[in-house]
Amino acid sequence: MTSRNAKTCRPLAAAVFAACVLMGAGGAHAGLFDDDEARRAILEIRQRIDANKAQTDKLSQDLQRANSENAQLRSSLLTLQGQIETLRADQATMRGQNEQLARDVADLQRGQKDIAKGVDERLRQFEPAKVTVDGMEFTASPSEQRDFDAALATFRKGNFTEAQTGFSEFMKRYPQSGYTPSALFWLGNAQYANRNYRDAITNFRSLLSQAPNHARAPEAALSIANCQTELKDAKAARKTLEDLLKAYPQSEAASAAKERLARLR
Repeated sequence: MTSRNAKTCRPLAAAVFAACVLMGAGGAHAGLFDDDEARRAILEIRQRIDANKAQTDKLSQDLQRANSENAQLRSSLLTLQGQIETLRADQATMRGQNEQLARDVADLQRGQKDIAKGVDERLRQFEPAKVTVDGMEFTASPSEQRDFDAALATFRKGNFTEAQTGFSEFMKRYPQSGYTPSALFWLGNAQYANRNYRDAITNFRSLLSQAPNHARAPEAALSIANCQTELKDAKAARKTLEDLLKAYPQSEAASAAKERLARLR
């Protein structure tokens, strides 16, 4: 017999024992309990025992069900916790990927800016730009400006033969250039330095014809007179100086022209 059944039977046995004692006690007690009363007492005790047993069984079943539900709840909580940890790990991974993506985008944008800057710089090497030479403003290409500056630098170094070639080639390469009046002036001076007086006169006169108001025009006229003097043509030189005084009376070249006219007379 199990412990639980023993506990259940103890109250019943005690009740039966008590009933027997009462029934065998003799005539003095026969009036207290008869058979029906003993039976009812036993039945009541049994009913209480059965009720207690049923309540105990119900409580046991409720406890088992609660334990099962708690186990399921714990399992669900563990599963949920695992899902949360997985989500956190995924979120951390995504955050790292987003940060890397942001860095990649920033690097790409910087690269695009550098490329655009490089393209702009290269384009500027070929795009015309405004320049001012001898008081004249005009638009010139970078190569145009480079070639003129190179020829002028050669002249200033005293290499007049190379400078003469440089300015001649410049005017052939850029026939419509805004540099042309200045190029004619420096070409004439290079030819003068090389004692090529007649060609120098031709280029100085071209300057005066194309740009009579050019800043170098008075000097060009004076240089024509100088070339004519070197060619021993005093009459032509005198005429050139007189025309210079009429055309450019306020210029510095006019002051020099007056002095040379005085010497020629």
